[in-house]
Amino acid sequence: MFKAGKVAIIGRPNVGKSTLINALIKEKLCIVSQKPETTRDNIQGIISGKDFQVVFIDTPGMHKPKNLLGKSMVRRASSTFLEVDIVLALIDSYSGITQEDKRIFSELPSQKINFLVINKIDNINKCQVLPIIERAQKYSFKEIIPISAKKLDGTDIVFKKILEYLPEGFPMFPEDQLSDKNERFLVQELIREKVLEVTRQEIPHSIAVGIEEMKDRKDKDIYYIRANIYVEKDSQKAIVIGKKGRMLKKIGENSRKEIESFLKKKVFLDLWVKVYENWRKDPFALKNLGY
Repeated sequence: MFKAGKVAIIGRPNVGKSTLINALIKEKLCIVSQKPETTRDNIQGIISGKDFQVVFIDTPGMHKPKNLLGKSMVRRASSTFLEVDIVLALIDSYSGITQEDKRIFSELPSQKINFLVINKIDNINKCQVLPIIERAQKYSFKEIIPISAKKLDGTDIVFKKILEYLPEGFPMFPEDQLSDKNERFLVQELIREKVLEVTRQEIPHSIAVGIEEMKDRKDKDIYYIRANIYVEKDSQKAIVIGKKGRMLKKIGENSRKEIESFLKKKVFLDLWVKVYENWRKDPFALKNLGY
């Protein structure tokens, strides 16, 4: 008997959804950052076995949108319910079940199999987990599982339970495929992750990355990538470039190492910073940048 299905991972921003999906598929597929609203698109991560295929969908954090980009992110997250078999609702154990979590719980489709996953238990005492589980009993979750995605504690239990509830079906992707996203998308996300690591305040939310060119250089054993980092203001551009270009150099070095690890080849990364005014509020700009 072959089992196959889709599993959505949903929750508030910054509860560890991307970290969990990376832990479950045992690959770094989704970028991770301490900044809220890091994930902007639904990303599917695929794990295949002899008698199963699970497609995990990492969704943008459920939040009250402030611009067109935010509305697009929430719409994509909400639409995921229609196509999945199992929903993992993720919460942060440190903050417990918040009002925002309750709102998300109320939107869970009753016809789906819903799990509650209590993440980041490494940040609290074990005795603090039980009251959260008790409070969660009044909701109609099939399973309530405490974990630490970062420490890989309990993630094996999550996967085992998913396989128990997964319906019979047929593979949706070739068994060696890891994601529905292409190489170009994943590379630009890795660059964006490195920008997020070194920027503060409003800049992380104002950043977008676009790949202009990716190709093998025939004359050299190297892969050439030219990419643009987009910001909304000249002042932000100056910050991302940094004094004497130091910030951009750091972003480039960190990105190149990550991309080389991902592509398994030497990379020449050509990074540029450009101003794209108010792109988060412009429907044409959002479409042009893939949102």
